[in-house]
Amino acid sequence: MNTELGRVEDLPVVRLELTALKTSESARRGGIDAEHVERLAAVREELPPIIVHRPTMAVIDGRHRVRAAALRGATTITARLFQGDGDDAFVLAVRANVAHGLPLPMADRKRAAERIIASHPQWSDRMIASVTGMAPGTVAEIRRRAGGAPAAVRVGQDGRSRPVDGAERRRRASELISSNPDMSLRQVARAVGISPETVRDVRNRLHRGEDPLATGRPAAARDSAPAPAAVPLTLRAGRAAAVPPRWSADQGAAVQRLRTDPALRLSETGRRLLMLLSLHTVKPGEWEALIDGVPTHCGAVVAQLARDCAQRWAEFAVSVERQLPDAS
Repeated sequence: MNTELGRVEDLPVVRLELTALKTSESARRGGIDAEHVERLAAVREELPPIIVHRPTMAVIDGRHRVRAAALRGATTITARLFQGDGDDAFVLAVRANVAHGLPLPMADRKRAAERIIASHPQWSDRMIASVTGMAPGTVAEIRRRAGGAPAAVRVGQDGRSRPVDGAERRRRASELISSNPDMSLRQVARAVGISPETVRDVRNRLHRGEDPLATGRPAAARDSAPAPAAVPLTLRAGRAAAVPPRWSADQGAAVQRLRTDPALRLSETGRRLLMLLSLHTVKPGEWEALIDGVPTHCGAVVAQLARDCAQRWAEFAVSVERQLPDAS
């Protein structure tokens, strides 16, 4: 990410005349919320500084605070001046509006993601997701719909550039493994920009004399592996719906055992994790009740939120697995 984008909070605070400010393009399609302006105007303490694009004096973030200041009869307002270009100013506006007290609606976030993908095609899905407050999988789907030529490399949240071509990364991993056999999975993964599990697959293929650039299970494994069970369907209200996975008593027992672990039970983050795991340990009858209780008019929103939650849990699982000790 642009370095100035990352340190905008460190920019000095100045006081500007309200008459010097201009209106900029906003990621918020709904315009000014009059009730929010009135709530801000009633606040006695000074509000956080707005962010202004120095080259144009357009308000990047803080249009409601500007209106509130005018409503109170003020002629000046505190601000931070951002020097970047117009595209970076838009990114900054999105990031700020996702984080503060009047967050962007999901529809506006998706439109913002479309524009950021067009203006910053080299940014990874995770980086754009961190700006727009959406799941990386949602950003990936928006990118697929947008089409266009893919960037040769992607810039991640850590600022590092990684090749998009998975085959190229696997080739580089195979070279590192061959020339440095003592390197751990994590060391190779960090050097190449892939997951330790992908490095493990490359290493195993090299040991078996197979093509390290290939993906998927070896033919022998595919032939011997049982076919995945079909997801059962049930008809409800004239439509087919997937039946939630069968709840296992072992799952509840596993969560209960974790509750007795002092490393989790005695820390704030550990207790929060246990709470989330407990909330997601749902029995079949409870799933059915939850599904039947979703009103039709908000079903699409609930379904999308469920997908986003599932995506975040999947990413969480991958991140936790990456912290496990390397297998021999």
